[in-house]
Amino acid sequence: MARIVDNPKLAFRLARAIVSDIALYNQNKVQEGIEKDSLFDLLNDELQEGREHFLARISEDIPHREHLFDKAVVDVMVKQAGRIKSSIW
Repeated sequence: MARIVDNPKLAFRLARAIVSDIALYNQNKVQEGIEKDSLFDLLNDELQEGREHFLARISEDIPHREHLFDKAVVDVMVKQAGRIKSSIW
C-alpha cells in the first residue's frame, strides 16, 4: 500500500502528477473541452477518479486538501491549454 502524504507541498505535487496523467491520456478530450468550453463535462469521470485517488493518498490533516486537486487542474490542464483556440479566452 502506498504511504499517506502528510506534507502539503508533496500533496500538491501528487495532485499535479495525477492531473498531468489525466491530461496526457485524454488529450483529445482536453482539446475539445477547451475549444467548446465543456472540459469539466467531458472529463467528469476521469477527474472524479483522479480526485478520489488523490484524497485516498493524502492525510486528512492537510488544510484545504480538497482545493489542492482543483488548483492542480487549473495549473496543469487549463493554463497549459492556453494555446488552444477557444472563446473562453
